Amino acid sequence: MVEVVVKELETILVKKIKRARGKDEKVVRVIEEMKKAGVRMLRGDEWEIEEDLVLKEGKVYVLKDKELRVEII
Repeated sequence: MVEVVVKELETILVKKIKRARGKDEKVVRVIEEMKKAGVRMLRGDEWEIEEDLVLKEGKVYVLKDKELRVEII
């Protein structure tokens, strides 16, 4: 039961992160560069897109949205 609840919360947070990325100018620029270049990675492995999530240095990038970051923690 706990695993199901955790999985549901994780799914909800991932959806929020994906929706919120469009609000962050830095992320928007990176995604635009990646689309123009037709690549999934930029600047070595610093930035990449995996399953519609933006990763920076192998970690999910969460924009500077205080409410979203608090919710994740």
